[in-house]
Amino acid sequence: MFKYLDLISRGFNEDTKELHREMKANLTAASELSAKLHCYLSSFQKTGRNFFVILCEIAFQNSRVLVCFWVALLLCQSVQSQNSTQFNFTETPPIDLLASRTMVLHDFTFTQPELQEIQKAFQQIGIDAVAYFEMDVVMAGKDATRAFAEYFSSRQVKYLLQLEKSQSGFQFIAAPFNQKPTLFDVGAAAWRVQNVRLKDLLVTVFQDSWRSQKKQNYLVNEFPETDITIDPIKGNRQEFYAIDLKVDNLAVPKFGNETSDKELGQVFQAMYPLKYKITEAGTDEQELRKQGFHYVLCFVHTRGKAAREILGYDTSKPETAYASITFPSGQLQLKTIPEETEVYKFYFRHIDNGNVFLGTKWDADIQWQDALRNHIMAFKAEAKIN
Repeated sequence: MFKYLDLISRGFNEDTKELHREMKANLTAASELSAKLHCYLSSFQKTGRNFFVILCEIAFQNSRVLVCFWVALLLCQSVQSQNSTQFNFTETPPIDLLASRTMVLHDFTFTQPELQEIQKAFQQIGIDAVAYFEMDVVMAGKDATRAFAEYFSSRQVKYLLQLEKSQSGFQFIAAPFNQKPTLFDVGAAAWRVQNVRLKDLLVTVFQDSWRSQKKQNYLVNEFPETDITIDPIKGNRQEFYAIDLKVDNLAVPKFGNETSDKELGQVFQAMYPLKYKITEAGTDEQELRKQGFHYVLCFVHTRGKAAREILGYDTSKPETAYASITFPSGQLQLKTIPEETEVYKFYFRHIDNGNVFLGTKWDADIQWQDALRNHIMAFKAEAKIN
């Protein structure tokens, strides 16, 4: 039963029905479901109630009522950590929302008709939504988020609007953009509106905003602008490895999590024979350069399809899965991962010129440890490093 504590701590996404059937049919195979659960990570909070019911059934079948209690507690804490700790929610709209520019960050599950309905309402209300971006793309990694933050600043955006969609309904959050790569200040006041129906949510946004302020935005787009592409790569994009790393020093930033940071150090100590140093999370890259580092290890973490789009891979061909090179026993193997599964993809970036080195093959994986090992092993094989 304790296997399920590990599984739930990893989170999951939208459809719990298939997962429910699998768990009930074969409880002893829970460890095999971990990969499936990882592709459900982005919407953990949205289906928590359904998954809690599943866990209750499992717990009682195994006479583990106490374990079920702790799982429920973990579930509540996880949901709270993803929402409440980021913002200080209020029912009052920002005082100048109808006189300011905004950007919309939305769940990728929103349909085009839904986005059109939202933008039509915003036009009537006076919310100047300059453009729409999928939230997991914006938050995919340090380089991606920084590029979006710079774009938002260039468009004189004052507020970021988060639109979330789940089985239980819709959520609208308006929070001030802090003009930094972090996008938001922790604890910032944010206006939140929730409703089971999108139409009713938009009516509430209209009524509450008009009740508190006058409309000043009249030149608002009629249709949602969803086609803007933001390139996080400032230098040249290279589908090979940085051979200069044979002599140049590599900065390996910590995650900021004690357990992950320890594993990160262990992976590099065991697998990377060249010059490197584990650096503190958030260290300014110019400071890293002063310390003698030429390259920094980077990654994106999002859906496979989104990761490939962010990093400039061709996604014009319709595909439902991508083949990744892996090294489960030290030997190269291909692993097929569905395009909507969340993956990690590592790469090296030159600090001075911004050139990005992605490697010769797609080596993303579901676990960050596996993705990092894939990248290091492929680099060593290409560079003929033992």
